[in-house]
Amino acid sequence: MKISLNWLKQYLDLDLEPEKIGEILTDIGLELEGMETVESIPGGLEGLVVGQVVECERHPNADRLSLCRVDIGGESLLQIVCGAPNVAAGQKVVVAQVGTTLHPIEGDPFTLKKGKIRGEESEGMICAEDEVGMGHDHAGIMVLKPDTPVGISAGEYFQIERDIVFEIGLTPNRSDATCHLGVARDLAAALKINYGHSGVLRLPVIDSFQPDNNALSVKVIVENPEACPRYSGVSIQGIKVGESPEWLKNRLKAIGLRPINNVVDITNYVLHEYGQPLHAFDLAAIKGHTVRVKTLAEGTPFASLDEQERKLSDQDLIICDGNSEAMCIGGVFGGLHSGVTETTQDVFLESAHFNPKWIRRTSMQHNLRTDAAKVFEKGSDPNITVEALKRATLMIREIAGGKIASEIVDIYPTPIAPVEITVDFEYINKLIGVAIPREEVRAIFESLGMREIGEKDGAVTLAIPTNKVDVTRPADVVEEVLRIYGLNKVAIPAQLRTSLSYGVYPDPRQVASTIAGYLASNGCNEIMAVSLTESKYFRDLLPIPEAELVYINNTSNVQLDIMRPSMLFSGLEAVVQNQNRQQPNLKLFEFGNTYRKTEGGFEEKKHLSLFLTGQRLPENWLQPDSKDVDYYTLRAWVDNILARMGVTGYQEMEHKDAVLAYGMQYRRGAVTLVSFGQVDRSILRGMDIKNPVYYADFEWSALEQTLKKHKIGFEELNRFPSVRRDLALVVDNSIKFGEIASIARKTGKKTLRTVNLFDVYENETQLGKGKKSYAVSFLFEDPTKTLQDKEVDQVMDQLIQAYESQLHAHIRR
Repeated sequence: MKISLNWLKQYLDLDLEPEKIGEILTDIGLELEGMETVESIPGGLEGLVVGQVVECERHPNADRLSLCRVDIGGESLLQIVCGAPNVAAGQKVVVAQVGTTLHPIEGDPFTLKKGKIRGEESEGMICAEDEVGMGHDHAGIMVLKPDTPVGISAGEYFQIERDIVFEIGLTPNRSDATCHLGVARDLAAALKINYGHSGVLRLPVIDSFQPDNNALSVKVIVENPEACPRYSGVSIQGIKVGESPEWLKNRLKAIGLRPINNVVDITNYVLHEYGQPLHAFDLAAIKGHTVRVKTLAEGTPFASLDEQERKLSDQDLIICDGNSEAMCIGGVFGGLHSGVTETTQDVFLESAHFNPKWIRRTSMQHNLRTDAAKVFEKGSDPNITVEALKRATLMIREIAGGKIASEIVDIYPTPIAPVEITVDFEYINKLIGVAIPREEVRAIFESLGMREIGEKDGAVTLAIPTNKVDVTRPADVVEEVLRIYGLNKVAIPAQLRTSLSYGVYPDPRQVASTIAGYLASNGCNEIMAVSLTESKYFRDLLPIPEAELVYINNTSNVQLDIMRPSMLFSGLEAVVQNQNRQQPNLKLFEFGNTYRKTEGGFEEKKHLSLFLTGQRLPENWLQPDSKDVDYYTLRAWVDNILARMGVTGYQEMEHKDAVLAYGMQYRRGAVTLVSFGQVDRSILRGMDIKNPVYYADFEWSALEQTLKKHKIGFEELNRFPSVRRDLALVVDNSIKFGEIASIARKTGKKTLRTVNLFDVYENETQLGKGKKSYAVSFLFEDPTKTLQDKEVDQVMDQLIQAYESQLHAHIRR
């Protein structure tokens, strides 16, 4: 937000250097982000002087050019070729000498060089209004008053105004500082408390407001008082719309606003003076001399000021005429046919207080981030609408003429009273950490307009000004006191006291960080996708019931219209992004949440997703032909992650669904821990991904619950030797190794330590049709003694019987 120093000086005596003022603004929470000097005319007319045309004759080689000799107070006359039709001898003019940089009203600045025009040397330039940034007129050169002294600078003649503009970082809660008076109040408070300033503000004088007649009264009907708690307005007749005076244009240009006309400029001026948005209607456009504040039907067309037709929502607050035809989107944007034009003679001036939620919703939905909307959505002061209205009305009458043609209409059915907060002086000192004398705290209250209305047992009750909408509790009052007292006056303590803190085990953040570190150290890259995605994915590629999708109103990017119900497409979008940039070998992971609607509301789950595609290893001299990742590569990653977390005792099940063409699922009872496998080709084709992608989806919420029940244990290394036995089992092709391992663990659970598949052999001639041979090793240990062969053989006999009876296996001997 831009704040003009000259503007501040209208209200406050300031004799400090601009740098010091910027420092104070930062101290009181209005952080200075930048400071610059601006001039009422770009470049300040630097290098331009007043000259007199001594001689002027037709250019010998061009009828439309003149060859002039100009006196600028130097030792000799300048020869200047001029193309203006109104140039003549004896005129006082503005002259740019060679080397001067001009700042035209349109286009980039340029530096004047000596040159020849149609064969004649030109040692300067006689300037038109638009060529020096003073206006848009290019009909001819500027002709100055005859008595203007020759040789003085153009800046001195035109009385260039220079200003210092502060760029302050305004946090969303500071609705009281959205204007120059608000900043001046804070600055006055800080100066009074810390620098001996009087703290007196010179407020605009509005006592002279008095209606001239009641000829153009307008009836106001507020049909939606929730959206519009207060609506004030007044009529002005017989105005003349035209250009604003220089001082007003300079104030607006200093803070980056383009002057339009005197009426609109005044409404903008009062907005940035009081923080109260105003809107001026052409009274002739208000049918029935009636204003209705209401909502209209969904989809109602509205021609806005930017000449676009917008479809209104039934949640947009609209300012309508007596026929309920839209004239303006309340607090956000004006209409094309109801605003002030050059032919306007009578106006109705609006000053209202709108509900911040309504304004924010409408502003975002229509992508109209106007200055008025930004003020209203922070929370404007409901109790200054009439004061600002009087200020603007008196300025219009002074600058644009006319008469006040009605009493002020003020619809305010439920006045908003100041919030009352009780705060203890000891609480203030405790929270700040400094014992501030009560007299000083009271002085700060007074300087901020916080009126004391009672005191009891060391606690004071304050009436908070209605412009401070963020001050709602004692801690907020302490913050206000600290801002003015000064953060830098709170000393850093010599001792630091703290208490031991501990949390539940395991710490979810630490677990996630450990796994992220493991993945990153093994060549994975972490992605951080937004939680928004496109609903088309879940209509076209991975159908999910519409009732389960969580839709949002995302005006900044309408394609991202739902909260993601799956982690899949966030990763696939990253794969596409990299694939299109010739990066096909990827190992990606993401911690994130998914969202779905349920009968009871909404469901939010934590996930860890893992994506592998391309080659296992980068190309290198040792392995020039690296193999591509496959299902077993992914499974190794999944197993390692679970092992790193200490998660064991899960069931392994083959898994295939709409996402995975084939894969596995690890479960504990009915709880799924992870699903992984190769992504279905139809989904990859829909995303235009050429290479296979392997995807693992860890149900992180379920894993966190599993870890809470997990107990860390240890056992000493076995002092006794282990015994290995091998079996070759011929089984049906439908038999999986998981079934063999499961039977082994149940049978030899006391001494069996590991079961490993080390070979698979298939030969229809030797084994028979539909058969395969598994070569399986079994490792036995006993922590209390050395196992005897007969003990191991006994377990192996039990295993053979189990395999023969349950799997119909044939043991190759």
